[in-house]
Amino acid sequence: MAAIRSKNTRPELIVRHYLWRAGFRYRLNNPRLPGHPDLVLRRYRTCIFVNGCFWHGHEGCRYFRMPTTNVEFWEAKIHRNQQRDRQEQQRLAQMGWHCITVWECQLKPAVREQTLRSLAFTLNHIFLQDNSLNRYVVPEEQMPLAAEPETLYGKREKEQKKK
Repeated sequence: MAAIRSKNTRPELIVRHYLWRAGFRYRLNNPRLPGHPDLVLRRYRTCIFVNGCFWHGHEGCRYFRMPTTNVEFWEAKIHRNQQRDRQEQQRLAQMGWHCITVWECQLKPAVREQTLRSLAFTLNHIFLQDNSLNRYVVPEEQMPLAAEPETLYGKREKEQKKK
């Protein structure tokens, strides 16, 4: 397992090259954020995790199969990875960050372009949602005036005094 890379993996490079060409700027493996996300887009307050289907236990994926040897070790390891991923994303969400997970199987040539386009769409949607102007709407009610009450002059004033 020492030969398994955690940075600059092929799926991560695919996502990075696409985002850079599309004009998105990012930082890599930010040590200040929980979980050291693969890509951090500060302008969008978004963290992107590019996960391998095997190492992170992608449920329902045909590329994830539990090894048949040393089953207890692998089940515990993959379960810990999944649990850690959830906790890190919850901590990031509490800090106000959006989290996106891109799975290795979503970057296979058959579905790669669709996945990358939907990633760009999601980032733009997040940006527009977070930076939209909330216009102030004046309520329809009659606003009270800060002036003095109406004064009656002439005949009406005298009539008022008689009553």
